Formats: sequence, C-alpha cells, structure tokens
Amino acid sequence: MAEETYRDFSAKLMPTVDKNKVIGIRVGHLRKYAKELTEYDDFLHNLPHTYFEENNLHAFLIERETDFEQCIKKLDTFLPYVDNWATCDSMKPKVLKKHPEKLLAHLKKWITSTDVYTVRYGINLLMSYYLDEYFTVDHLEMVARIESDEYYINMMRAWYFATALAKQYEETVPYLEKRKLDEWTHRKTIQKAVESYRISDKQKRYLKTLK
Repeated sequence: MAEETYRDFSAKLMPTVDKNKVIGIRVGHLRKYAKELTEYDDFLHNLPHTYFEENNLHAFLIERETDFEQCIKKLDTFLPYVDNWATCDSMKPKVLKKHPEKLLAHLKKWITSTDVYTVRYGINLLMSYYLDEYFTVDHLEMVARIESDEYYINMMRAWYFATALAKQYEETVPYLEKRKLDEWTHRKTIQKAVESYRISDKQKRYLKTLK
C-alpha cells in the first residue's frame, strides 16, 4: 500500500516525525485495513511502534472500540506514545461522543498531562464535542488556563478559540478583549478566526482591532 510520492508529501507535513519512519500509506487505505483486521490485541500492546502508519493504524483500531471504559483504557495506554499532530487529530472513537459527561472528566485530566499530544488531544475533543449543546464557559476557561511553550499545544488552543468564536461568539470574544490568552495564541486565534467562513465580516473587522 506504500506510495513513495505520498510518503514524501506526508513527511513534509510532520516535522516531528523522522522521514525514515514514514511508509507512505494513504489514510483511506489504512482505515479500510483497520476494519478488516480480526485479531490485533498483540499489536495494541506492542508499544512503542516504529512507523507513523503503525501509530495511525493503532488509532483507527481504537476507533473500533464500542465500550466506553475500554476505549478510555486504550487511549490512556496509547496517548503517551503519540508523537505527531496527524495521528492525534485523526483519532475520534464514536463511542466517546455518546458519553459527554463521563468523557469530560477524562478531558480535564488529559489537558493537564505533561505529554504534548495528550494535551492537544484533550483540547481537540473539547472543540469537537463541547462547543454546541454541551458548551459552558468553564470549557473556555479550561483551555485559557493551559500554559505551554509547545507549538502543537498552542496551535490547538488557537484553533479551539477560533472555532468557539464561530459557535459561541458572545461568550468567547471577552477572552480576546481582556487578553486572557498569551500573546502568540491571542494573535493566532484572531488570524484563524478572520480566515473562517463561519464568522461574519462585521465580527472579523472587530476582531482585527483586537490584535
């Protein structure tokens, strides 16, 4: 399933991953392969993996888990070994969305982790599942309080707040007006919000004044 040109393309997008550890398998092919496997427990316990695609396969196999507690257990085992944004952001087990109250407790734990991509994963799920019917301003505060110099954490924080501006504008904009975020995340949030088609031109003009 490997494609050399796709390998070169993928490797350029993931500077944290050694190019020699990228095989070059398209995500669609890997997801299909994950659905076809019948016995893979040994693979899930064989950590750390060597290749980027092995990590992605691991993520897609976790997505097959239908029991919430077992899914959390598998995530807790795997997340410390995630070493890139692509694997981190693509892992969305459907069972998690069905248990928003129970999941929130785990997200609070993940965003206080010392592992970069565990923190990023927690913020990503807050953005994906808690900006609509389950939204509270407490979630904004949780993300605002994260202190990190890590690019891949702060980029996700900016993405979170830009999405929050699109979905919960009135509750979110005070975080920029009062400059409650660090300077880099503040400016990146505004940049991403201004680029969004989900935010009105009037709102974009105002956000630009907050730079």
